[in-house]
Amino acid sequence: MKLFGQNYKITSSILSSVKEINAEISAIVEVYSADVLSEKTPLPIINNYKTPLTLGKDRLAAVVGASVLYPGKDVLVFDAGTCLTIDFINSDKEYVGGRISPGIEMRYNALHTFTDKLPLIKSEKNTLVIGNDTKTSIISGVQQGILAEVKTIISEYKSQNTDTVFVFTGGDSFYFEKELKNSIFANPNLVLIGLNEILDYNE
Repeated sequence: MKLFGQNYKITSSILSSVKEINAEISAIVEVYSADVLSEKTPLPIINNYKTPLTLGKDRLAAVVGASVLYPGKDVLVFDAGTCLTIDFINSDKEYVGGRISPGIEMRYNALHTFTDKLPLIKSEKNTLVIGNDTKTSIISGVQQGILAEVKTIISEYKSQNTDTVFVFTGGDSFYFEKELKNSIFANPNLVLIGLNEILDYNE
């Protein structure tokens, strides 16, 4: 197994996985003497999640990253990938919690899998508000639907605190960045920034 970074001297490292630790991950941990992010890892934030054992490590790292980039701010973090996760960390660095809903690809797959005749459609760069055939109707329903969900959440938080910062990360963040334009920040490295902060905090 070829491991990244073998030509460099690595003095500290941290590993995060949403999957169970297997033999391959254990080998990486052993080679690099890596810390493994878990619910027991000391954090530079206060975690108020009632079930920390079930909290996705990517969600946790993302809110830590948000607290680094926007100190003293209320931040709503959107991670648009397989699922759309939305997580809130307040200006006192307290992680309050969040929500989980299907991501864009999962919504397309669900329409195809759980109906008899709807085709499997892939996401498109451009979305009609109203479709004029089955394909464009599905695209509109999925992409305009998830966009409406996000806009509603942003609107609700803006009504409570106009200084709230909205940050997007994940594979589908480009779609929201294009559609929402100047009202959000996009950072594909948010989780990595958070992991680095957690690593530094534990040094």
